[in-house]
Amino acid sequence: MIPFSVLDLAPVPEGASVADALANALDLAGKAEAAGYTRYWLAEHHNMPGIASAATAVLIGQVAAVTRRIRVGAGGVMLPNHAPLVIAEQFGTLATLYPGRIDLGLGRAPGTDMPTARALRRSLENGEGFPQDVMELMAYLGDGEPGQKVRAIPGIGTHVPVWILGSSLYGAQLAAHLGLPYAFASHFAPAALEQAVAVYRETFRPSAQLDKPHFMMALNVFAADTDEEGLFLKTSMQQAFANLRTGKPGPLPRPVHDIDAHLDPAVRAMVDQALACTAAGSPETVRKGLQGFIERHQPDELILTGQIHDHAARVKSFTLAAEVMQDLRLAA
Repeated sequence: MIPFSVLDLAPVPEGASVADALANALDLAGKAEAAGYTRYWLAEHHNMPGIASAATAVLIGQVAAVTRRIRVGAGGVMLPNHAPLVIAEQFGTLATLYPGRIDLGLGRAPGTDMPTARALRRSLENGEGFPQDVMELMAYLGDGEPGQKVRAIPGIGTHVPVWILGSSLYGAQLAAHLGLPYAFASHFAPAALEQAVAVYRETFRPSAQLDKPHFMMALNVFAADTDEEGLFLKTSMQQAFANLRTGKPGPLPRPVHDIDAHLDPAVRAMVDQALACTAAGSPETVRKGLQGFIERHQPDELILTGQIHDHAARVKSFTLAAEVMQDLRLAA
């Protein structure tokens, strides 16, 4: 059965603090390791009151420090916000401290709004140089060349595995061209999923890192004892996504029993389309949902996420999802 992993944005729930969110992330990472997850990835976002993982490399180091086996990484670092050398040094340091456990997923979106992007010293044209930045970064993490003037120390020789993240054909084409693993953001942007995966697999060129395509699919999971409870937990993410898309980002809302009373029908339709790659409900319902996505898209790996307001319910959801994945493995 395919490996399964966690994507965490360190959500800040309504009524809680950023310190609470970071403590929750460290706790969830330990529980995910015990439950059999392969990776624990954190995502870079800025100027978002509901997300505490802005300093992604710092939080990755903290998660790696409180775990022993699980791979820890970025899902992802938004490379146009940074100099490739700085990211090579950061992740080279992490890989030196935690050898064999660090992943580096790279995206080209800003991960924020335009005023914040400018505050990050990011010009709007920087994304156009993304392929060159990826190759520069990979060179810093490689063995180096004789006479190389600029080296990442730490970083050189660490060969941190690099992934390309995407939600369009662009990332699929780049990952295939460079021979890198590809993670698709189907958990919030599923529209181009099938086409992007087809392009990636059909045009993949083997590389020193990877000899055949490796596609990771992202899914939202809200698992609970009953279907009703799972759907109730899901409403926090539905509200948060609607708030973000309507220009009102904030902490992760408390769940509600009647989501239609809180979202305009047009907004609800937009949210449902964006979150189409979701399994919510009892373990059996989640099992059917995950099995359906696996059979349809044939991913090499799954990465599961779920913005849940109550931390205990969130831990339980990921624990139940791991049990479901283990059941699917036994049934395969």
